[in-house]
Amino acid sequence: MFGDILSLGSLITLVLIFAWGLIKSIRIVPAQNAYIVERLGKYNKTLEAGFHILIPFMDKVRYKHSLKERAIDVPSQPCFTKDNVKVEVDGVLYLKVVDPKLASYGINQYLYAARLMAQTTMRSVIGKIDLDKAFEEREMINAQVVKSVDDASDPWGVKVTRYEIQNIRVPREILSVMEVQMEAERVKRADIAKSEGDKQSRINYSLGVMEEAINKSEGEKQRLINEAEGKAKEIEALALATAAGIDKVAQALQSEGGDDAVALRLSENYIGELKKLANEKTDIIMPLNLGDISSIIQSIKSILQENK
Repeated sequence: MFGDILSLGSLITLVLIFAWGLIKSIRIVPAQNAYIVERLGKYNKTLEAGFHILIPFMDKVRYKHSLKERAIDVPSQPCFTKDNVKVEVDGVLYLKVVDPKLASYGINQYLYAARLMAQTTMRSVIGKIDLDKAFEEREMINAQVVKSVDDASDPWGVKVTRYEIQNIRVPREILSVMEVQMEAERVKRADIAKSEGDKQSRINYSLGVMEEAINKSEGEKQRLINEAEGKAKEIEALALATAAGIDKVAQALQSEGGDDAVALRLSENYIGELKKLANEKTDIIMPLNLGDISSIIQSIKSILQENK
């Protein structure tokens, strides 16, 4: 009787142990997670998201990894810039596991290692630049930290996506000096802008004066050209009129009675000019006998006949 009870108890125990092992062998892996399974202490496989059954008492889930991107704080640390200024720098490092096997066996505590690597790289980068550049070149500093840590973390199965500087703390005395320097720089830029404005104003004024002088000279030049053209046309018209008059006179001379008309006209002009010369202060030697008009006309006719 006692033996039967003992046998029944052992059977129940075995069934419970088997049931417990079967339950423990069932694994449901959530999305964006990976489990590392060891069989008898040796790496066996990597379980991805889904339902899995392991061999009881032989397979064991040794490591569990999240495949999501993670953000870890990089604590504040003292750094010396190229111009020997001590600053405190902290930041945030973003990374994710891309190879769960390497993340399990490549290094112990990859998060801690990545944090130390980021701090070391930050000190090295800050030490190569001046304090002013540390504020201006944040993107460059972030990129160098990412590249350095990402290269070092390849054997760990970890991918570093980005790094962001949170704060760069400067001692108070350095901040005071920087404020004075910034104020001087603002005054300098204002003076430069004012001088550039004055320079441009003088240039614009001189250009205006030059254009005004050019316009005046062009106007004067055009006026002189117009006057010259007017005079030329006037002389041309006068010459044409004179030529026409001479042509008419020549035609008149060829007609009957032309000599008498010309002689009469010349005699009248001759006598008129003599009248202008006749005054109290003028001594005149009369070349012809003014009392005999007919003789004057005859003399002029003979001159005309000789010139034909």
